[in-house]
Amino acid sequence: MNSTTDLNMVNAYIPGRVDVGPVTAAMIERRDALLGPAYRLMYEHPLHIVRGEGVWLIDPEGRRYLDIYNNVASLGHCHPAVTEAICQQVKVLATNTRYLHDTILELAERLLATVPETELAHLMLTCTGSEANDVAYRIAQVRTGGTGVIVTETAYHGFTDAVSKFSPSLGTTVDLGAHVRTVPAPCRYHAEGVDLAERFTRDVEAAIADLKRHGIKPAMLLVDSVFTSDGILPEPAGFLKGAVDAIKRAGGLFIADEVQPGFGRTGEHMWGFQRHGVSPDIVTMGKPMGNGQPIAGLLATADALAEFGKNSRYFNTFAGNTVSCAAALAVLDTIEKEGLIQHAARVGKLLRDGIAELASRHEAIGDVRGVGMFVGVELVSDRATRAPDRELTTRVVNRMRDKGVLLSACAMGHNVLKIRPPLVLSAEQARMVIEVLDEALGFAAQAQ
Repeated sequence: MNSTTDLNMVNAYIPGRVDVGPVTAAMIERRDALLGPAYRLMYEHPLHIVRGEGVWLIDPEGRRYLDIYNNVASLGHCHPAVTEAICQQVKVLATNTRYLHDTILELAERLLATVPETELAHLMLTCTGSEANDVAYRIAQVRTGGTGVIVTETAYHGFTDAVSKFSPSLGTTVDLGAHVRTVPAPCRYHAEGVDLAERFTRDVEAAIADLKRHGIKPAMLLVDSVFTSDGILPEPAGFLKGAVDAIKRAGGLFIADEVQPGFGRTGEHMWGFQRHGVSPDIVTMGKPMGNGQPIAGLLATADALAEFGKNSRYFNTFAGNTVSCAAALAVLDTIEKEGLIQHAARVGKLLRDGIAELASRHEAIGDVRGVGMFVGVELVSDRATRAPDRELTTRVVNRMRDKGVLLSACAMGHNVLKIRPPLVLSAEQARMVIEVLDEALGFAAQAQ
């Protein structure tokens, strides 16, 4: 049976829609029997992956797929520096934060050194980005005495009970909390001639007023600083400042969710919020932090954390363990040694420019936007109306999978190709992405 959740995923495997062959069908049947009905698979023809190597995922027959979607392995799958750090540490000590150990302290010093222009002073570690946003919300409630949350209309911030209530991209089957207000994401493509900074500030101010009118004290404005799930919306730099000022005037905290934009992906700074010239009260992070090793966390100001730390004992059995901290340190070392922020800027521009050139022969490309190694390609059925073309997007995503390139889509219309390659993507591999997208757009258009 197809669920609403399945249909809400542009790249979902829908049982019975296509013939996947007897071997794959048997594996899916076994998986469903053992894991239950809540898990989902990607692509019309699901992939069986047995190995990862750099930018590639490899199936049992040795076919290689260029992975430009999974930013967990942002240094590339199985990066030798990270795997070596994990192996060496796990042979020596794997324990928790209730014992003194240097690795977590060094990690805190290194991460705080990336935000010298802020008042961020402390590191707390979790296992996932969902947990990081959950803890951030708890801190915000204690600090402000409020519960109100403001997020964008198609935001994704995690899966815990508390965080799912302010993750509208999970779909209509997951209820938003009564304490949550959503605001439109600032998309320049759909607002020509509009001052996005002014509009976003005004929308946040209206959300604050509505919370107060209903007797709800604002606790936080939480945004992914590149608005990833809303369609990858990085421009113009600086447009967040007015909204941040507004939530702080209202007594709330500004929390920058860097789970997707963080760790150099913008090609400009370590964190996405830095391009906006704002100072968060809390920065949450995850996904690429351990290049696959589960580690996430948050940076917080002393002011934000003081009362929570005084009255709330925080412990997480696995968060901040020595092995995960060693992996995260190796990630930071690699970003610096390999110059990956600068590399992301260079290759990301090549990728964006190459895709933008395709628009001259593919009418479906309405907009190409992004920053660093983060690209959104908005596909439309009509350039004049800019109407989203979800069906075409689905065909393009699945055609690219068949041609050996893995990506997905995002945004309210499910029509923005979401391209997040490993930071180590080469210029040659970027050209491969452009060539396969060119072919897929032509193929998908003919199939209409």
